[in-house]
Amino acid sequence: MNLIPQPKKAERREGEFTIGYGSFLVLEESCGPLLTRQAGLFLEALEGVIGYRPALTKGKGRAGDMILRQNDAPGQGYTLEIRPEEVVLTGGEKGLWHGMQTLLQIAGQQGAVLPAMSICDEPDIENRGFYHDVTRGRVPKLTWLKKLADRMAFYKLNQMQLYIEHTFLFRDFSEIWRDDTPLTAEEILELDRYCLERGIELVPSLSTFGHLYKVLGSKHYSHLCELEGSEAMPFSLRGRMHHHTINVSSPESAGFIKGKIREFAALFSSGQFNICADETFDLGKGRSSGLEKELGVHRLYIDYVKELCEFVISCGKRPMFWGDVITGAPELLKELPAGTVCLNWGYAKDQREDETRALDGAGAIQYLCPGVCGWNYLIPLLEDAYSNIKIMCTYARKYKAAGVLNTDWGDFLHINHPEFSIPGMIYGAAFSWNTQIPDFEEINRQISEMEYGDSTGRLVGVLAKTQALNGFTWETAVRFKELKTGAAPEYEEDHRQYIQGHMEALEGVDDKNRRLEEVTGELYGLLPHMDSRNRPAVKAFVVAAEGIGLFNELGKIIAERDYGLKYGEKPDSWELAERLEVWLYHYKELYRSVSRESELGRIQEIVVWYGDYLREQR
Repeated sequence: MNLIPQPKKAERREGEFTIGYGSFLVLEESCGPLLTRQAGLFLEALEGVIGYRPALTKGKGRAGDMILRQNDAPGQGYTLEIRPEEVVLTGGEKGLWHGMQTLLQIAGQQGAVLPAMSICDEPDIENRGFYHDVTRGRVPKLTWLKKLADRMAFYKLNQMQLYIEHTFLFRDFSEIWRDDTPLTAEEILELDRYCLERGIELVPSLSTFGHLYKVLGSKHYSHLCELEGSEAMPFSLRGRMHHHTINVSSPESAGFIKGKIREFAALFSSGQFNICADETFDLGKGRSSGLEKELGVHRLYIDYVKELCEFVISCGKRPMFWGDVITGAPELLKELPAGTVCLNWGYAKDQREDETRALDGAGAIQYLCPGVCGWNYLIPLLEDAYSNIKIMCTYARKYKAAGVLNTDWGDFLHINHPEFSIPGMIYGAAFSWNTQIPDFEEINRQISEMEYGDSTGRLVGVLAKTQALNGFTWETAVRFKELKTGAAPEYEEDHRQYIQGHMEALEGVDDKNRRLEEVTGELYGLLPHMDSRNRPAVKAFVVAAEGIGLFNELGKIIAERDYGLKYGEKPDSWELAERLEVWLYHYKELYRSVSRESELGRIQEIVVWYGDYLREQR
């Protein structure tokens, strides 16, 4: 039997307990109103598993009942005793909710007849979150975000953050969101309530320093940009990533950002607020250059971050911020308000320990922040994600970090289907709860069975094969288009070097595409072995695998036509154009199933451009 995360202690006993149609779920008198609502959610989920719903009551349990017993334990631990005569779940409010998820996982595999057992469990790391980019390309539908919250709760995650630059409908800043499909205040309020009932803290996260492309590229606010002429900069995906840092030397800047923080913070029940403040690439290079020469770039950075942190505290929230800049001068952490949380991110499969050690030495309260490694790829790099999440969770335990925040970014238009990040999300949930970590093949087998209802346990392992089969990736395609069209003149050399450096990935491309066809066959072959509710996921994976193969074929033509290199058998360019355009139709269908329109048009424009490029010659 699989349990994700793996409990600390689990012992099988003699006998079985049957959840009968006349069974009761009994809340003892100690259980509060939140647990009453959560018990209803548990019974709803249980009905979906066993086909009927036990009754809910409050009072003293009897033989044949499932009993919830709340104590005053402050943490998230619980004990679960499944005996032939009863089921007793004991813990504090948070622990009981996690214990219900364990009971659901057992019933999902055993049905109504549960094996007698004793479980004593608690997490290694208190705060275990998932961070989802809802700005750079995709704005998910509220229905999908609720589904994400359900999955997070099932795997005992307790914090969600949504990355927002401009995709919220601010009342006073219409120029920022006018051409997107933003989340509304009502939707945030609804999602906050939804998460709260499922034991998840929805933490507001708002870009307030760097990464303000839409904000500082507007006519109204461009004068607050570090670089002059930001509103006239030609759009490029590379440029969006690296420019549009706010000018900290302007007295208007902090006031403008504080107005956004004030409006946004009021919508969340969380006592925390993430101001981001990462990747301030242009800081001190434009309008604030004089101040930078006088004070230094780190002084500019920490003074502005300190001011925002103090404002966040005045709004009744605890500040959080990304730690990439401060790791260059960790001694400045002492200037920030007490309790400020530093989010220490790193995404390498062999991520070094240096930054974590330095921040710990400086006395930082830190979260370790790995990644699902899906950005810029049609299917996430699961081997890299596993290694990165494993090592960062290990560091989190070693340095007694306050939390783990597993990330899913949307660089270059969030090309990968958000559903594909779920295995990586589960890695984070499993490894932050219990840092005794299963090997790659074993956790993939468990996820295949539990998340996708795949009785063979092979699905995630099949998906993992695609990591080695990328030849010409989405990022390479974006960079080539920007280079070819002159859309990003300042990045021409950067694009040129990147493309040439990644051409070697096309070595053996015909074999890679043959293996992709085998992967597609394996995916189709898993359908009879999967829970019918999860079978639609196969189409999405097949569409993505086909996309990898088509871009690999595109790479062959580009390599020969523009670089004088030959990899494999050259396809007919006109036929490839048509195949790519048909693929785009199915991709858009999947995109719209979970996401609002947002920047889908930019993805379409890139693919259509390649259709024209392919038809230039035959």
